[in-house]
Amino acid sequence: MASIDSAVDTRLSPASLALIFAGLYILRLVYNRLRPGLRDIPGPTLAKYTRLWKVYSVWKGNHHLTEIDLHKKYGPLVRIGPKHVSFRDPAAIPDIYGLHNGFTKTGFYPIQSISWNKKPQMNLFSERNTQAHREQKRLVAHAYSLSPLLEMEYAIDSCSEIFMRKLRASADAHEPIDLSAWLQFYAFDVVGEMTFATKLGFLEGGTDVDNMIRTISEISVYSSICGQVPEAHHVLLGNPLFPLLIPSMESWNSIVQFTLKCINARVALKRDGEVKGQDKGTPGKDMLSRWLAVHNANPTKLSTRDIMVHTSTNVFAGSDTTAIALRTIFVGLARNPAALARVMQEIDTADAAGALSDPISYRESTTHLPYLAAVFKEAMRIHPSTGLIMERKVPKGGATIAGRYFPAGTVVGVNPWSMHRNPSVFPDPEAFIPERWLDGSPAELKAREQSFFTFGGGSRLCIGKSLALMEMHKLVPQILRRYEVRLHRPENPWKVRNVWFVQQSDMMADFVPREK
Repeated sequence: MASIDSAVDTRLSPASLALIFAGLYILRLVYNRLRPGLRDIPGPTLAKYTRLWKVYSVWKGNHHLTEIDLHKKYGPLVRIGPKHVSFRDPAAIPDIYGLHNGFTKTGFYPIQSISWNKKPQMNLFSERNTQAHREQKRLVAHAYSLSPLLEMEYAIDSCSEIFMRKLRASADAHEPIDLSAWLQFYAFDVVGEMTFATKLGFLEGGTDVDNMIRTISEISVYSSICGQVPEAHHVLLGNPLFPLLIPSMESWNSIVQFTLKCINARVALKRDGEVKGQDKGTPGKDMLSRWLAVHNANPTKLSTRDIMVHTSTNVFAGSDTTAIALRTIFVGLARNPAALARVMQEIDTADAAGALSDPISYRESTTHLPYLAAVFKEAMRIHPSTGLIMERKVPKGGATIAGRYFPAGTVVGVNPWSMHRNPSVFPDPEAFIPERWLDGSPAELKAREQSFFTFGGGSRLCIGKSLALMEMHKLVPQILRRYEVRLHRPENPWKVRNVWFVQQSDMMADFVPREK
């Protein structure tokens, strides 16, 4: 018998390999669908199998409306991904966002950090490590509290004065203005004053300085979509090789470049170390002055990196959220004549009693205009600044949320848009009813306050909350004591796109001088 000399070929053909990988992928999809602890939670069928459903939903730019509809259909718990659960139950808020509960931010957040010195720099928003966040916040939180902000109130007034000049010119010419753009210009210049003791030039120029607004929008689009599959960021714009292979990449971010320009106007900033030299300007009460004073006293306590990160975060996040709220306030009033009339009557009454100065101070507004404060809260309830769930990861060992156990690693969160539409807390939730924040039993008012999620909750509550409220309390009554706002296109007041921030654009409005 002839011997067989040839060896058996054990290599798999490409077709066989493809079949194996396809089988593994199908098994993964089936596991996703039947994931322990989540299999019975209702939601879109495709979302239970793959994150691609959520990627597409976010890409469309109206995910906030999708979640509202899903909660209407399925109830307080909705599965919006293989291991993602959205909550509309107010009881979930303290369970997820309460202090010391062990829930940490997810991979969605680090995408929204700057690259500097050829590596990503975590800020108060993007930092996932609880201890690191606590240490960062401890060093700078005082600058965002109300007392030091009030010391800079004159700076907000100077921005309001320029804004009022624009409104006078528009009214005199009987021409509408794009309030969506001008309110963001205003918010940007306020941030400039509070952070750097200088206006950023938006109001005087009436333009997007250094394309910063466009940059923020582009970063938000990328972050919101890529954030649904955050590991993809490491091979896309977050690839650690890019800063090494393309050193000029950091110059693409106009927010970083503008921040560097503002800091370098005050000090010589060395990219590889500490601040070189003392503050060139007169030490003031703005945030940069306060932080430079800490740095100069002890560079290890507040480093160059810290100063760069916190000031750039102000530039990135300090304008969009406030502008969104201001736009919603004016649209809400223009579309609800009874509420507008009551606000103007409240302002006129306080003015006649000599309770309001010119310009109106923050303390005067909060003390003498309670209905206006309710309008602010109702506007932010109807149109919160953020339109995706504020993701948190269930800690090791699992956790009970709103009476139900969830396994470790589950991504959970609350979307302010769906929470604010909970009819058990906010009857007739689509209606603009400022009175709901003033009327009702103590239990009802407490429940509404606890379900109000515009600024987030827990230790990660928005650090800029006090500044945003100051801008609202000062600018809005200052305008309404002199003008009545009317929508130029009442049937379609603006365009809206959800890119994490639920941004409005193309909001044309007429300002008609009031006759008293």
